Amino acid sequence: MILRTVAVDDEPVALEIIRHLCAGIPYIQLEATFTNPFDAGRHMQEGSTDLVFLDIRMPDISGIELLEGLAKKPLAIFTTAYSEHAVRSFDLNAVDYLLKPFSAERFSQACAKALEVYQFRLQRSVPDYVFVRSGFEQVRIAFDGIMYVQGAGNYVQFVSAGKKIMARMTMAEAEAILPAYRFVRVHRSYIISRDKVTSADRNSVLIGEERIPIGNGYGFEL
Repeated sequence: MILRTVAVDDEPVALEIIRHLCAGIPYIQLEATFTNPFDAGRHMQEGSTDLVFLDIRMPDISGIELLEGLAKKPLAIFTTAYSEHAVRSFDLNAVDYLLKPFSAERFSQACAKALEVYQFRLQRSVPDYVFVRSGFEQVRIAFDGIMYVQGAGNYVQFVSAGKKIMARMTMAEAEAILPAYRFVRVHRSYIISRDKVTSADRNSVLIGEERIPIGNGYGFEL
């Protein structure tokens, strides 16, 4: 899972520090940095920003005012040298509040918290089932019941304990309708439920009594 991220600070040196720290965190994708908060606001409204590192005291408009003015608010981590704005920032549901100068460890903790909040929101917004066409019926399949999905040409088979449902769709289409935090593709012909894996090695994963191969270019970690 990747958090699409921007950073806003009127000091270029501060942005360079954030850029360096973001490079060491694999799930943070720093897409842009801004010294001009108005440019940052336009970027966040037009794009799909998941997380913003936001300075508070800037010319013309504060980071708090910038966030308040966004119709679509990303997760926010405030970065500032002033502690007196902490209460106001958390009124805006800020993920964290970093006092400059902050350590790499403290920065990493804030990022981990942002990822946790993002995953929680994602889970709440996604239903726990999906409807697929099987023959002439629309069949409801609960995510909790799916052990793995196996592809064969233009068909896929949703496999649960004691039940298999065949649906006419490609593996890419099946992958798109399954939430990424619960399912992962490990082979051109297999998508597995992360929760159902009991063991794994470099070449395969075990789900129940089924040994699922891991294909070249794919991977899985418990």
